[in-house]
Amino acid sequence: MIDDSKLLVERVQTGVRMEKRLLKILKAFAEYHDMSLGDLLEGIVLHAFDGKTPFSAASLNRIQELKRFYDFDLDSSASHRLKEIKSQPGQRRAAGK
Repeated sequence: MIDDSKLLVERVQTGVRMEKRLLKILKAFAEYHDMSLGDLLEGIVLHAFDGKTPFSAASLNRIQELKRFYDFDLDSSASHRLKEIKSQPGQRRAAGK
């Protein structure tokens, strides 16, 4: 058990970039659980650092629903292999992409 005095932390604002649909899923999942995106990400990372899954079976089912809703077809095999689309200045991506 961790001493409560060790639970006092300093949080910092960060500008992390990530895949757009993945962020939408994370935000929706955090909202579903009435928590901030930062709290969700901290929980996921702390579980991962301990080699534990951060999600119950019910949560994994909800995530699958959100993945379908946001047309997200990536899985862990895509990790560290994603390539970012570089748009030309003044150009906008077509709607629905």
